[in-house]
Amino acid sequence: MTTYEKLLQIKNEKGAGYIVLLDPDKQPIEKSVSLASMAENEGADAIFIGGSLLFFSRFDDFVAQIKSHVSIPVVIFPGGTNQVSRNADAILFMSIINSYNPEVIIGQQVKAAPVIKLTGLEPISTAYMLIESGKMTSAEFMSNTRPIPREKADIAVAYSLTAEFFGMKLIYLEAGSGAMQPVPNEMIHAVNKYVSIPLIVGGGIKSPDIAREKVEAGASFVVTGNVLEKNVDKGRIREFAQAIHN
Repeated sequence: MTTYEKLLQIKNEKGAGYIVLLDPDKQPIEKSVSLASMAENEGADAIFIGGSLLFFSRFDDFVAQIKSHVSIPVVIFPGGTNQVSRNADAILFMSIINSYNPEVIIGQQVKAAPVIKLTGLEPISTAYMLIESGKMTSAEFMSNTRPIPREKADIAVAYSLTAEFFGMKLIYLEAGSGAMQPVPNEMIHAVNKYVSIPLIVGGGIKSPDIAREKVEAGASFVVTGNVLEKNVDKGRIREFAQAIHN
């Protein structure tokens, strides 16, 4: 079974999946390993690894350490071509489709594709969209992308349909790391109404109640990162997992 198929199975069995995002730059590797193990034990369904910037020089070792301590899928959420490791189960092969910067739409992907092929990583084609969150995020700045306005759900729907028609496997609506506001429920509902591929929602999800709102609006997977890095507590992870799962 491929990693993508495992994710689909999680969605089908639990109604929605809970994903914990680890950024190698945000905390020591030992703390990340502990958080990953705790996340699995308390109900998380997968681990994403990556970030917009990467000052951590041992990315491959970081991924290997996380993978050796968990049995749930470990997927790279790349911020650039330097974030590729054969030690992961898969990589989100992302295109920031609402950008006007060709480098993040197709340029970096062309550079990364041969490396991904050689490593044997499973690529999961993902349409990544930045959504206005109340402040400029690292992803927005680094990619030179103008986020979709919060009140323009129809634009998000049009981009999402385009992604599905192109044959992409996932749609990722992203408010950004440390976002002041998460992706609006109305936008999630509108996208989910028109597309049939799974929908990932992340950024600014600061409580289990907010996470549940995203699932009820139509999110297939909810991602949290900052909220756990600042407050590593197994009880809180469990609360998120229980809120997200049916």
